[in-house]
Amino acid sequence: MKIITYNVNGLRAAVGKGFPEWLKQEQPDVLCLQETKLQPDQFPAEAFADSGYKPYLFSAQKKGYSGVAILTRQEPDHVEIGMGIEKYDNEGRFIRADYGDLSIVSVYHPSGTSGDERQAFKMEWLEDFQKYVVELQKTRKNLILCGDYNICHEPIDIHDPVRNATNSGFLPEEREWMTRFLDAGFIDTFRHLNPEKQQYTWWSYRFNARKNNKGWRIDYCMVSPEVILLLKDAYILPQVKHSDHCPAVVELKVL
Repeated sequence: MKIITYNVNGLRAAVGKGFPEWLKQEQPDVLCLQETKLQPDQFPAEAFADSGYKPYLFSAQKKGYSGVAILTRQEPDHVEIGMGIEKYDNEGRFIRADYGDLSIVSVYHPSGTSGDERQAFKMEWLEDFQKYVVELQKTRKNLILCGDYNICHEPIDIHDPVRNATNSGFLPEEREWMTRFLDAGFIDTFRHLNPEKQQYTWWSYRFNARKNNKGWRIDYCMVSPEVILLLKDAYILPQVKHSDHCPAVVELKVL
């Protein structure tokens, strides 16, 4: 089973850059998208008409902002929209699809780059997100939490850890949260299989960052301990360019 997470930074824009053709070629079983930036009635259905995927969308109330989706080849047994927490669900940040005992989440963690108010919102979200998924794990043990976490965990995950130490996304308190999240039992699949590989999933549009590979690894496929036993591979696709992010992939020995 191949699962891909991809922050497309606007799905309609990505469609114009060859995203549907790439999807046909890559053929994941499940595709988790973040920053779809569209309302359900704006989904470009014609672009995916013969792709074999069924879309499940959760959009923000604010138009052209945030939004997550799951595109899946197999019909899920159940799809859960949101976390049941209004201030987060208004921003379209969490969607879950259940396949038998396996649950796959597409999540878009807030960015704190716009200022102190959003950084505070991000820190609240992180605590509430962790509480929610730890509780969810009691009934859905086989969890895959794919998405844009907007945090680099360790210096290996960012091109310039010293200069970025005071920037949102690599702040000490964010990194400390990530450590606690991993200590709670969740596993970063890419780092689990690639302990020393320096690869990134996001590059600024400024300063030729992508050309010079000055990036950040902020997109993850996290799994619960039960799922790590099924792990076959985890890797990043930096050559795929429909967005300022690139896809991250996890392959499992199931389905």
